[in-house]
Amino acid sequence: MNVGQPTIKQLKYLHCVVMTKSFRQAALTLGVSQPTITAQIAALEENLGLTLLERSRTGALPTAAARSMLPHIEALLDEVKSIRDVARFSLDSGAGIHRLGVPPTLGPYFLPDVIPDIHAAYPTLRLYVREEPPRDLENGLLDGRFDLILTTLPMEVTGLTAEPLFREPFKLCAAPDHELVQRKIVRAGDIANERLLAIEERHRLFEQMQALANKYGARIMRDYEGTSLDTVRQMIGTGIGLAFLPSLYVRSEIDPRSDVSVLKLNESPTDREVVLAWRPSAAQRNLYKELASFIRSLCSTKLNDYLEVSQP
Repeated sequence: MNVGQPTIKQLKYLHCVVMTKSFRQAALTLGVSQPTITAQIAALEENLGLTLLERSRTGALPTAAARSMLPHIEALLDEVKSIRDVARFSLDSGAGIHRLGVPPTLGPYFLPDVIPDIHAAYPTLRLYVREEPPRDLENGLLDGRFDLILTTLPMEVTGLTAEPLFREPFKLCAAPDHELVQRKIVRAGDIANERLLAIEERHRLFEQMQALANKYGARIMRDYEGTSLDTVRQMIGTGIGLAFLPSLYVRSEIDPRSDVSVLKLNESPTDREVVLAWRPSAAQRNLYKELASFIRSLCSTKLNDYLEVSQP
């Protein structure tokens, strides 16, 4: 039996149907018509002389043959994407649009300080910036939605290259009329049993806020979680509770205002480690490593009072 040559398009369509378990959903995901997918997969089955999908009214399931082919299809599609990356970017420069993912608790308070310098140093590089929580950023990097991301450790997705940038301390904040504001130095024991505000659990920052609450014997107010750092700040200002907030946010949104006070602790509470990450196979991995080094140098000269710059 002569086995026909499958096409990249046919394999991509098959992979999407298997992943979504539906011809209809695969068509929506890929932005093509359902008859197009049906015809391409039928042609693939005919070429290979195999039945690849079990069709029913409730969806489509892969046959044993399709399941055995799946790892090879995924490896092939990854290689095709790498080829496209090489074609999209010049290997010798930063020319082109690079998709950068950033956490909403970091990007708005960090990027304005480094983007102008990055543009000056890499004038042909364009950054398309999107905000998502770290877990979504890491998955988006893995599946190709992002070219590189700013994220915090520990990462939950394995197999990514991460270059350390800096450690960002947390600052304890309170309403201006809170009794602790009058103290020149706040000791760890003073925070015990205090009510602490935190951001929603979908942000990795929540876990760090919870760890700080446990460390100081305070309690997180789960009924009053903020949807953003701004909403946490606003609740602090009304006197609902205290909160540990990242230093870059404090610099950007609290220091210029008088609605919230920053307390001076007799110890540094903790920090979060920020990295620049990309896929090991990224066509521009050398550029991204160089960019990480450049960002560290910017942090050393412009943000040294607020961050601890990491060693590469």
